[in-house]
Amino acid sequence: MRRVATLAAAAALTAAIAPIAFIAVPAQAAVVQSGARPAAPIQAAPVSELVAEVDIPYTKFTLDNGLTVLVHEDHKAPVVAVSVWYNVGSKDEPAGKTGFAHLFEHLMFGGSENAPGSYFTPMRNMGATDMNGTTWFDRTNYFETVPTPALEQALFMESDRMGYMLGAISQETLDLQRGVVQNEKRQGDNQPFGLNEYKVLEALFPEGHPYRHSTIGSMADLDAASMETVRDWFRSNYGPNNAVLVLAGDITPEKARELTDKYFGPIPRGPVNNPAQAPVPTLAAPINETTHDRVANAQVSINWAVPGMLDPDSVPLSVGASVLGGLASSRLDNELVRGEQTAVSVSASNGAFHRVGMFDITLNVKPGEDPAAVEARAREILNGLIADGPTAEEVERVKTQYVSRTVQGLEQVGGFGGKAVALAEGQLYVGDPEHYKKELEAYAAVTPAQVQAAMQKWLTRPAYTLTTLPGEREAYQEAAEAPSGANHTPAPPIERVARMAKPEIGAVSNVDFPAVERTRLSNGMEVVYAHRDAVPATKIALDFDAGLAADDADKLGVQTLMMDLMDEGAAGRNATQLAEAEETLGASISTGSSMDRSVVSLSAVTPNLASSVALLADVVRRPTFDAAELERLRATRLASIAAERTSPAALASRALPALIYGADSPYGRPFSGNGDETSVKAITRADIQNAYAQWIRPDNAKIFVVSDLPLNEVKPLLEANFGQWVPPASAKPVKDFSAPIPAATPRIVLIDRPQSPQSYILGGEVLDASGTDDLLVLNAANNVLGNDFLSRINSDLRETKGWSYGVNASVAGFQHRVPYLVTAPVQADQTGPAIAALNTQFNDFLKGGKGVKPEELERTVNGNTRRLAGSYETSGAVLGALRANDMLGRPDDYPETVAARTNALTADQMDAAAKAAIDPSRFVWVVVGDASVVKPQLDALGLPVEVRSASGD
Repeated sequence: MRRVATLAAAAALTAAIAPIAFIAVPAQAAVVQSGARPAAPIQAAPVSELVAEVDIPYTKFTLDNGLTVLVHEDHKAPVVAVSVWYNVGSKDEPAGKTGFAHLFEHLMFGGSENAPGSYFTPMRNMGATDMNGTTWFDRTNYFETVPTPALEQALFMESDRMGYMLGAISQETLDLQRGVVQNEKRQGDNQPFGLNEYKVLEALFPEGHPYRHSTIGSMADLDAASMETVRDWFRSNYGPNNAVLVLAGDITPEKARELTDKYFGPIPRGPVNNPAQAPVPTLAAPINETTHDRVANAQVSINWAVPGMLDPDSVPLSVGASVLGGLASSRLDNELVRGEQTAVSVSASNGAFHRVGMFDITLNVKPGEDPAAVEARAREILNGLIADGPTAEEVERVKTQYVSRTVQGLEQVGGFGGKAVALAEGQLYVGDPEHYKKELEAYAAVTPAQVQAAMQKWLTRPAYTLTTLPGEREAYQEAAEAPSGANHTPAPPIERVARMAKPEIGAVSNVDFPAVERTRLSNGMEVVYAHRDAVPATKIALDFDAGLAADDADKLGVQTLMMDLMDEGAAGRNATQLAEAEETLGASISTGSSMDRSVVSLSAVTPNLASSVALLADVVRRPTFDAAELERLRATRLASIAAERTSPAALASRALPALIYGADSPYGRPFSGNGDETSVKAITRADIQNAYAQWIRPDNAKIFVVSDLPLNEVKPLLEANFGQWVPPASAKPVKDFSAPIPAATPRIVLIDRPQSPQSYILGGEVLDASGTDDLLVLNAANNVLGNDFLSRINSDLRETKGWSYGVNASVAGFQHRVPYLVTAPVQADQTGPAIAALNTQFNDFLKGGKGVKPEELERTVNGNTRRLAGSYETSGAVLGALRANDMLGRPDDYPETVAARTNALTADQMDAAAKAAIDPSRFVWVVVGDASVVKPQLDALGLPVEVRSASGD
């Protein structure tokens, strides 16, 4: 069970839901709603049946230069995932060169000899989706999913940065990307608990150990690097024989061989990186450290270095971590969160890397409780698990959950976790693309005795324990304000090698969105269905026309608190029993709210669908709403609100809504939906029951389904579980949006957050438009201005000035009056200049005659049409589109209408749409930062500045 929520500030046009932290409840005597039936028995398919569903056929070949190529055919969509994995990560960096692998991840997006300029430009133009690059301890990877006609150009680009890179790296480019990395570091450091990773790594691993430093590395090392040092790093690590290329999707092995020979074949071999040997260190004695940070609650983190992913103890340790603190029914959850209620959340995990792993237990202590006592109790629970071992039932639930997630994750060909990733990881780390199968087999075969033995062997050793207490953050080494001390030692020019011209992109056909079928249950509930059969899985969402906007002004937070309680006890099962039932089925039931919708969703493997739908119905129709559980969740909610007051982004999103919408608007409340302390303290069980009766009713709901089963097989399950659900006699509620939007009063609200190395800027206005309006032209114009990596504002603040890791401006996907929101985390010393620069970009575009340029029009039209092919590859993406289309009043085939309308756009139309909608002179700015540093900069902007404390709205 997981609570889910959409951050309403996000610019997504769907009512999609995104998981956030798990909130559990203590065991209880179930009080079932009147007329409820007893809980249905759970019948689950055996794990072996699920494992048999997992297969990724592939072809493997090696080019003469040593490049390993893996090809997987999947013709469900006209797209190909391109994934290049380099056998180099931060563990391979010697002393004095920490952060080099991550720096090169940035540099390799900055252009190559035959594809100069940002790689985001051609990738956007070809319609790439799931495009990114990442660096971690063991590898660097680049990936994108492209329409099949764009594959040749994508391979040209990837081969150019592999073999023709160095001539494109100028001193200016190197310095700029050093600055971007510094802002990435500031952004991470600025978060609550943001410095703890450094402490853990330095404590667990001795000097000189490959895993001792963080991936982002040392800013001093980056500044000290000369151009020639940087070039040598590239020459040593990014050759074809030190890489794996995976092509997964609409391609044959024969075509893959032809294209890879053509584009990668001429690249000469380079050195082979033999990954750094990294023994698993054991601490000589326990280490206990206490630190302070600007956080709302104490946190205790207990850490061990353990074996890596190839060790036979890795899977048993991962299973043990799930039993201890990973499952929703975990032992730490049951005892500390639900039972004794001394922690607001707990977790345990085994991060298995190539050479080593890191096992950690994290305890977020309930305010007012003694961290030392909570830690001691957690150790008792751990020691009990080690002494007696897990039960067979616990281990079986872990297996089912893991295999279910694996099955569903393989629907996608690329991205962060699709089939290309599974093949690449196995080849890179083991030399076996089918390593994922062996790992699945290890999970399926693991026994309680093996789990107990592994935990006994590795977790009875001395641990590093870090306790973080609320208080003033201790001094630490911040990123420099600018890489002004960077090494500028000249290097000889690179002799470039001529190669073929960049290939053109062929015609990309329009997206073929799945046919949408509609039907009704016997009680009138509408079912909206689409078919997807890439994996044996089903996704269901029950959308209720409620959401955060349904809260009464004096009961803010009641909607989300009610939704939280729904899956914490239902139909005779308490929270633990519900969690165990989900885990037994390999299902995930989530509750949550966007601004306009409340949702209960199910993700299930189809062999277990019948029992999963019955469990979903219990949560929706028969929640317990136990009074004791309300009190526990109330305490947890108050802790969450306190935590929001320590987070830069959360502080800003609490403040801005009322400033632009007014406190009387249903949209004028904190975007998190958590409410405020006063309202949460006052909510009663009767309020929860009334909210449920008022909003969670069959005549206020629609059921959305994407499944590998046909509708005629899914509908009987829905009918049996929801068809007899009768609405109450009272009239269906209607949200009240009659309160007028207040006149804009441009100003700056500065929320003082001392010791912030970075300022978080959130600005915006309410547009004279609703989500149900046709916003296609406005959103296309805003791709140029604010909502794209290549947008005017991001290009200026990140790529030109180097003040930010990323800036965005977008139209949020609300159903009614929509806001235009600008987010800009910037280095603290450039806060005022950053707002001035943003205003300059907005005014130049909207009023200064610097509207959409021909190349921006071409890039936007091509990108927004060509990317459609890869936008609905997964059942989750299709489900999100079904829900968004329904909420925003769009036709079922809306995705298929986008390309023709976009192709017809002109620059004049885009300029006119942006000018008519966006007015930067109306913006209200919220800045979260250190007032002693920031306020003088803001005063210089000529706008009224109001300073607020972070402790109150």
